[in-house]
Amino acid sequence: MARSAQARYLQVADDLTSQMTSGKLKVGDALPSTSALMGLYQASSTVIRSAIRELGSAGLVEGQPGKAVYVIRLPEESTGHTPEYLDLKTALGKLTSVVEELTDRVARLEASDGH
Repeated sequence: MARSAQARYLQVADDLTSQMTSGKLKVGDALPSTSALMGLYQASSTVIRSAIRELGSAGLVEGQPGKAVYVIRLPEESTGHTPEYLDLKTALGKLTSVVEELTDRVARLEASDGH
């Protein structure tokens, strides 16, 4: 999949993974805060949370967006996963992102209605 066609949160997750691979982020290091990542990547909090969740699913980071998130393992050069698995993981990530965005919209609508 071309990088420009990737979901934004996957682009952010890929960049953070590259920083781990290059040694810029090491095991034990805290990721920048959610707000710092939002500014760095010019992305919404939903995108940043989804990227961090993606890294957590890969077993690379541990913690909670909005609180400290630490690198716990460096990425492997090859995951050994089949292309079908990777396609399903990408599709699930996109679906998760859409659900989070809809949840945020509903919360904003409910707040504006005074509920």
